[in-house]
Amino acid sequence: MEEDSAHFPPVDPVKVGLKGCCPRCGEGKLFDGLLSLKPRCAACGLDYSFADAGDGPAVFVILIVGFIVIGSVLWLQVNYGPPIWVHILLFGPLTIILSLLSLRWCKGILIALQFRNNASQGQIQRD
Repeated sequence: MEEDSAHFPPVDPVKVGLKGCCPRCGEGKLFDGLLSLKPRCAACGLDYSFADAGDGPAVFVILIVGFIVIGSVLWLQVNYGPPIWVHILLFGPLTIILSLLSLRWCKGILIALQFRNNASQGQIQRD
């Protein structure tokens, strides 16, 4: 990542991550579409090539959404005992919607935290 000579006020990584905004200026958009990143910020020109969220957002989404959906399925089954088609009709779309929204939010937050903490891939220094 290139060093930047311009000064920008610090932004909250959680707020800009949830809104999908640039982690440096908080103005430009981070995403081009649902989950793909833009090449750079339109407002401040920050190059997003440093951003590598990897599998972190997917792991968080699987754990959080899985906990919510499976807990809801079990609660519904124990209290009302509906047929299986009711579970599919209710929790299929809920799982998809929650997963896509959560994945975008988690990816934005992790990229903003990566920028704020100047995180990069670990390298071994050999003498």
